[in-house]
Amino acid sequence: MVHIDVDGTACPVTLPNGQHPPGGQGLTSRLSYGNGRLWVELYPRGIIRPAYYGRARPNGAIAIKFPWTRGVPGHLEITGRRLDADAPALRSWIPGGYGRTGFQSTGVIFPTTGCWEMTGRVGSASLTVVTKVI
Repeated sequence: MVHIDVDGTACPVTLPNGQHPPGGQGLTSRLSYGNGRLWVELYPRGIIRPAYYGRARPNGAIAIKFPWTRGVPGHLEITGRRLDADAPALRSWIPGGYGRTGFQSTGVIFPTTGCWEMTGRVGSASLTVVTKVI
């Protein structure tokens, strides 16, 4: 799906694909998106509205929680970049204590609003999604 802003800017947001981890482990929501090795829960229509889902910081950055599920063992890393303008890279917070596979709570800090590509990686497995932060 492509989200079009009032200024005509397009953002090819990722929508849920119905993929869930096997055996009911981890994410089973209708907002799940995955590839058989990694899964993430997306926000409705691929759009993050901080007033509803996250927290805007005094510097304008937006902090959002993203639940992931790892089907392969290892430490999850999240990277990302803004697609529609120059901006610093997103930052992520990935707490310990979740083991080497299965559910992983995370926090992502988007430095600005805009169209963002986010990639989660565990070893050679990766999953990329695009979301609009407004």
